[in-house]
Amino acid sequence: MKSKTVLQVVTGSYLVLFFVYLFLPLVFMAIVAFNSSAIPQVSPWKGFTLYWFGELFADNQMWSSLINSFIVAFFVIIISVPIGLGATLLLTRLKFKARDGFYAVLVSPILTPGIILGISTFLFWDRAFAISGGLWTAIMGQSTFISGYCMLLIMARGQRFDRTQEDAAFDLGATHRQVFWKITLPFLRPALISAAALAFMQSFENYNTTLFAIGFEQTLPIYIGTKLRQFISPAMNALACIFIAITFTGAAVYEMMRRRELAKK
Repeated sequence: MKSKTVLQVVTGSYLVLFFVYLFLPLVFMAIVAFNSSAIPQVSPWKGFTLYWFGELFADNQMWSSLINSFIVAFFVIIISVPIGLGATLLLTRLKFKARDGFYAVLVSPILTPGIILGISTFLFWDRAFAISGGLWTAIMGQSTFISGYCMLLIMARGQRFDRTQEDAAFDLGATHRQVFWKITLPFLRPALISAAALAFMQSFENYNTTLFAIGFEQTLPIYIGTKLRQFISPAMNALACIFIAITFTGAAVYEMMRRRELAKK
């Protein structure tokens, strides 16, 4: 047997095991959502049912938590993306002695454990402004580190920007505002969209920071965590099944659109 053949067999076997390890738990989780057993299990199979989906949709607490997650994610985007954009423009255009220190301050929340961010955010707003834990503190707690991710993402594109385009616009009589809206912002638009998508996903799935900053309110991850601590209901498998379906549907739609665009070219 040739070495190339051995390498192909080993690589193929590794990929198969990797995807089985990755997707097999998701398959079992989806199957449990359709089992009529009150205990989350694949075997014994007690019959096909959609009852757990109905129980999930009838849970008002779940809907309230889901709405809270969307509210928090929306305002995190509103706060984090402009901060990331402003930090990018500052770090890529100005040269000052404290530049490295400023960069370190903006990046440091990413390296800080979420529990510390959540507790410190809660204590700061409670003691300094007498604002108790809630959606507002969760938004601020998440924004402290998500803005750092946005900055890094936007900066990766901003560093490739050709400044001569702006110089040419200034020579033609354009104002700073016109240059920003007509040249700089369109160039950064793909990175801004990506930063907004990243901010949404980071916010929506965040648990550690939100848990300690949100007080008595709940987002969807906290709701799921609370349910799993109380009792592992198959309704949680139904919720996971819905998210899996949405993810695969979104990926399939994106791939179809991408192939159509390539075919047109």
